[in-house]
Amino acid sequence: MIQTALREIRRGTAEIIDEARLETLLKNYFEKGETYTVKAGFDPTAPDLHLGHTVLLQKLAAFQKFGGHIQFLIGDFTAQIGDPTGKSETRKKLLPAQIQENAQSYKTQVFKILDPEKTTVVFNADWINPLGAAGMLELTTTYNVARMLERDDFDKRHKAGISISISEFLYPLLQGYDSVHLKSDIEIGGTDQKFNLLMGRHLQRVYEIGKEQAVLMMPILEGLDGVQKMSKSLGNYIAVADEPNEMFGKILSVSDTLMWRYYELLSTQSLDEIEALKSGVENGSLHPKKVKEALALEITERFHSREAALGAQAEFERVHAQSEIPSEMDEFSLQGPTWIAKALVDCALSPSTSQARREIKQGSVKIDQNKLSDEQYQLELGEYILQVGKRKFARLKVTQ
Repeated sequence: MIQTALREIRRGTAEIIDEARLETLLKNYFEKGETYTVKAGFDPTAPDLHLGHTVLLQKLAAFQKFGGHIQFLIGDFTAQIGDPTGKSETRKKLLPAQIQENAQSYKTQVFKILDPEKTTVVFNADWINPLGAAGMLELTTTYNVARMLERDDFDKRHKAGISISISEFLYPLLQGYDSVHLKSDIEIGGTDQKFNLLMGRHLQRVYEIGKEQAVLMMPILEGLDGVQKMSKSLGNYIAVADEPNEMFGKILSVSDTLMWRYYELLSTQSLDEIEALKSGVENGSLHPKKVKEALALEITERFHSREAALGAQAEFERVHAQSEIPSEMDEFSLQGPTWIAKALVDCALSPSTSQARREIKQGSVKIDQNKLSDEQYQLELGEYILQVGKRKFARLKVTQ
């Protein structure tokens, strides 16, 4: 049983530090019934999670199957600093009200994956605020500037003469101190978090809490383009809060190659089941589209319901397989005549007029199911169905 658990926990991981400790924790659970703690931290810097974030949540859910109690840490204090990982400049400070609103949104979303009875939600302001000036000063003595500058992003910014605030040096120390306070047995995070994750081990030694956490790192999930990491800023993301039709369609849009990456990191199907699906596709007994539809159904059902997922599948078939328009779409009204690029922005089909013009040039824009090529086109008075790509539709009424 321990080997089965290890195989599932290793699934999709990029690196495990101190796997021997991980095995000991699993052994104690199966032989003595002893549970252990697994920490994962999320700074509530935005209200919505996307599937890239859920890679960690899926791994936490796997630990829950094998004796792990999850410490779901919401960094309401550290969010005020902003994680400098991978950033080329100091992040803007969030207002406390924004942080609290985003934190509540996170709590709602994560329990669509995690078992709430095996999860403790904690906020690091609860123990960082009481540290006070003396405690914070003591924390800064546990690490030196030279070692801090070994961190890749700090090193690049320092050599380029780009400002690094003292508060940014505090971030990895505070993340590590979270592990001291929580006495975490394991901490998981993305590969980009390695420096911060190892800080937890370092500080657990310094503060002599009697243990050093194992560290498990997950790879960064590629977005819909299959190249860049999933990111809202890049527009290649699938949000946990996406409507069922949107979520289902986005998953079906990924490449056949990327599909297997999503299966490994996001699906609850076992490795053996996924291998069987791969074999079926390779020998021709299974069509890739059907396998992808099964993944889209699974993920859409996870965040919505079985009924909603099946409805999204039926709608996708109706719209795309039969080239029909959706039965429901958002409706807008604008004064006209109006420029098509502006109309696409106002109808929330494009993020900007420049992006809308690019989509017209690419042949992705249709008016009443007719492809548009004129990026200067003016919509006169009347009613129109606007479409961008295969999934975005809006009904527009242009009035005087």
